[in-house]
Amino acid sequence: MTTTVARPRITVRRVVFTLVLLTVTTALFWVPFEGLFAASAQWPDPVRPVAAVVFAAAAVSMIVLFTRRNSDRAARVSHFLLGFVWIAFVWTLIADVLRLVLAVSGVDNPLRSRVVAVLLAVLIAAVTAYGVHEAMRVPRIKRQDVTIPRLDPAFDGLTVAVITDTHYGAIDRAKWSRGMVDAVNGLNADVAVHVGDIADGTAEQRREQASPLGDVNAAHRFYITGNHEYYSNAQGWIDLMTRLGWKALHNEHAVLERGGARLVFAGIDDITANHSGEPGHAADLALALRGTEPADPVVLLAHQPSEVRKAVEAGVDLQLSGHTHGGQIWPFHYLVRLQQPVVAGLSRHGDRTQLYTSRGAGFWGPPMRVFAPSEITLLTLKAA
Repeated sequence: MTTTVARPRITVRRVVFTLVLLTVTTALFWVPFEGLFAASAQWPDPVRPVAAVVFAAAAVSMIVLFTRRNSDRAARVSHFLLGFVWIAFVWTLIADVLRLVLAVSGVDNPLRSRVVAVLLAVLIAAVTAYGVHEAMRVPRIKRQDVTIPRLDPAFDGLTVAVITDTHYGAIDRAKWSRGMVDAVNGLNADVAVHVGDIADGTAEQRREQASPLGDVNAAHRFYITGNHEYYSNAQGWIDLMTRLGWKALHNEHAVLERGGARLVFAGIDDITANHSGEPGHAADLALALRGTEPADPVVLLAHQPSEVRKAVEAGVDLQLSGHTHGGQIWPFHYLVRLQQPVVAGLSRHGDRTQLYTSRGAGFWGPPMRVFAPSEITLLTLKAA
């Protein structure tokens, strides 16, 4: 008896995606190659041919390694290559301004191209090293006061430590996680929240990196899912965080009370849950707020800032989000802004609702942050 292996079906969507991927990858590698090894620089043989082979091999390797989804080693190499080539691409385009200035100033080739190439190489190396340092360091503390007009004076001064986008993944950051938790504990916050994208991988895979979260010291600890949980069994992460002592706000809310005054913390599943196929998961703000009183001030945990439109309609006072990473690697924030209403910081939406968008504590993919520093946020709630 013979068995046949089903081959992937060729569709228009698959063909278009493949063509776009190849085009983008080619551009990302071709632009810095020409900036560093332009023919006009007249580098001695065989510099340019060897460089061409190296760049082509790196491009092919990045694509191939990206397809090995279950290999942390492949992910570490491919993600670093992606970040490196993005930095090289961006700074090559910037270096073209210098190339133009030198041309106008009468500096001829090959000197012009060689000067640009050397400065560009130094820039790429320096920015890459800076980006890795910023990504791997324990996040800085960012402090922000938020005045909530409907907040009862009993809650004036309540502090909320905001963690989001830890993205535990292919690089073992258990030690980093411990340092982050120590930084959070140093804030002595009343409430700690994790606003999703806890990891890339299942709870079983990333348990060691996530386990220090169980030592976060706060009277109340709330957690919601982000989009990345829905790539790796979100319910598994809810179960683990529950065992670590966090209250998962799975389309539900919790009420804090002081002297008869109330403050609601509500949380919703990430919007990607709607199409994840995971049973019992879908973003449902109405369900999360069911049972609250009209006069209750509400702090909503919603992973993506784009959910603020629904928060405005529901009369939420403050939404806490992450997801954007502040763009992570400049100038990627311009692309993030096409999808999200806010990239980072405190913003107002409608008459009542405010949104705080954290740049996040970790990183996704490339282990780099360029002009988008990570953060742990300490919010101090103020009554009007």
